[in-house]
Amino acid sequence: MKLKEITVTEAARNFAHCVNQVRYQNAGFVLVKNGRRFARLVPDGEITCTGRDLAEAIGRFRLSGSEASAWRKDLAKARKSLKPAKDKWR
Repeated sequence: MKLKEITVTEAARNFAHCVNQVRYQNAGFVLVKNGRRFARLVPDGEITCTGRDLAEAIGRFRLSGSEASAWRKDLAKARKSLKPAKDKWR
């Protein structure tokens, strides 16, 4: 989903319209005040996974030595292929 930047004033004047776009068109907005991004208006229920969530999930598994080694290699390869996020809110 692409997030559209709007000012707080614009969001306040068109709040119902913004909410309807989020609800029915799966749109998203980044709220800007004084030229700085500070909040998002996005659909609820969007599946997200934080680093903490991932660490907790991984901590529940018991890997053999060879599986752990293979996992470490795969993780290192994946990290090298990542590019920095352009949108700090995603």
